[in-house]
Amino acid sequence: MLRKNGAIIERWRYPVKFLLSPLFAAAGLLLLLCSTSIAADETIDVLTIADPTGDWGFPSPYGHYSRGPGYVRMSMIFDTLVWKDQNGYVPALAESWQLEDDAYVFNLRKNVSWHDGDPFTAKDVVFTINYIKEHPYQWVNSEPVKGAEVLDDYTVKLYLNKSYAPFIDMVAGTLPILPEHIYKDVSNPEEFQDDIAITGTGPYKLLDYDKAQGTYLYEAFDDYYLGAPKVKQLKFVKVSSEMSASALENGDVDAANVPPEMADSLKHKGFTVLKGSHDGITKIMVNHKNEPFSDARLRQALYYAIDRQALVDTALRGYGIIASSGLFALDSEWYNPDVEEYKYDPTKTEELMLALGYSKDGQYFSKDEEALEMEMLVTATNERAGEMIKQQLEQAGFKVTLRSVDSKTLDSLVGEWNFDLALNSHGGMGGDPEILNRIIGEGYTFNSARYIENRKLNDLLDQEVSEMDPVKRKELVNEVQKVYAQDLPALPLYYSDSYWVHDGKADMYYTKQGVANGIPIAQNKLSFVK
Repeated sequence: MLRKNGAIIERWRYPVKFLLSPLFAAAGLLLLLCSTSIAADETIDVLTIADPTGDWGFPSPYGHYSRGPGYVRMSMIFDTLVWKDQNGYVPALAESWQLEDDAYVFNLRKNVSWHDGDPFTAKDVVFTINYIKEHPYQWVNSEPVKGAEVLDDYTVKLYLNKSYAPFIDMVAGTLPILPEHIYKDVSNPEEFQDDIAITGTGPYKLLDYDKAQGTYLYEAFDDYYLGAPKVKQLKFVKVSSEMSASALENGDVDAANVPPEMADSLKHKGFTVLKGSHDGITKIMVNHKNEPFSDARLRQALYYAIDRQALVDTALRGYGIIASSGLFALDSEWYNPDVEEYKYDPTKTEELMLALGYSKDGQYFSKDEEALEMEMLVTATNERAGEMIKQQLEQAGFKVTLRSVDSKTLDSLVGEWNFDLALNSHGGMGGDPEILNRIIGEGYTFNSARYIENRKLNDLLDQEVSEMDPVKRKELVNEVQKVYAQDLPALPLYYSDSYWVHDGKADMYYTKQGVANGIPIAQNKLSFVK
């Protein structure tokens, strides 16, 4: 690979079909494709996946962008101790594991090699655990892990500081294992983007990454411990959501996330259509660090002013469901039906605002003859919903301006607390309920409320991740949702319907409880291996 200032600049080394200019030609024969998957012993020369964003960062553990697609790009190269498929947990680098008091013993595979031919051993696992304590990895909370010990070349013991219910999901199933012989001398892993930085044990090796075009090209690692992958080359290409259906029909891509209204048409044309569970939530982030948003009553007033069902019916064209004020959707096993519902009620909005000392002599709420004004950040993908929310809030008496920015800028502004309101979305709600700790507490920067003001709420969050009894843990998760719904540090709006469409070459599926720690993306690497 050629580099300039640390960036890969080389174009594809192989002839590629996905140069997309012909894709959008007015004419073209629509291909009706059979949705039947190929036989297990057959191979696929090339499989091309569409993505509307394109660039998700350099696909090393410390180089990828901290959203689900970035993790998925990296996961093709790096393996974890445990993985998941459509049915739940499956062995990965560990053949088996068992809990011994507050420690997990992992029995490792003996036939694993790194992409450069060096053998994988227990030393790599211990090194990785120690490394993330010094260099925190964005997807894993290392605090519950006390340390790691090599018992022999293929047995490792991970000690916990205390009971940690989501350990298998959040650590063993999410943390990419690093090669000690490469990373031991790397002091700044975020800037380590040389070719050897992407030496993993996973089913694929990276051939090319074009940051400007948002494209990735992988080749199969034929010495993979589960056998040579059936997909020999895997491509990710940038295609807008609006053009994803055309790209599928023209045969330019094999799989894509498509707008819901296009799903039925594609199904009738022979494509396989997968509908995801409601794991992706859209909410209004609120800068509760600043007045007047620091008062829960004002956040409640905003919430009563928003007609969430109208948002689903109009902005989503009916493809979605309204969100619970407790965050989990009603089709989640963790859903609590007893939280405050906050049905659309502008009258309650006005009552709360008057109690806060605001008056409404004209169109807007004001205090000391100054109108209450607020800015809401939106992106191109949610601008339609943002316009509706602005109208609803203004009808209720709030003066709102919209500011459209790209998603990375929005994330940055939210992370810096440089905003009033921000319309944001994320997945993970179908995974372990530890997601509550990350989106309420300080687990993330851009989609976490980072709400430490309510001590009871944060104590409950600590308790639920430590509770190993499933029944008691469900009770604690229910209580978390109740307290959250009272304080509303962020305002849950709706869960969008999600449709993944593919041509049947590979047996693609939504992972049970999401990829890694709950990523709701139908791109499990095992789909391309077996």
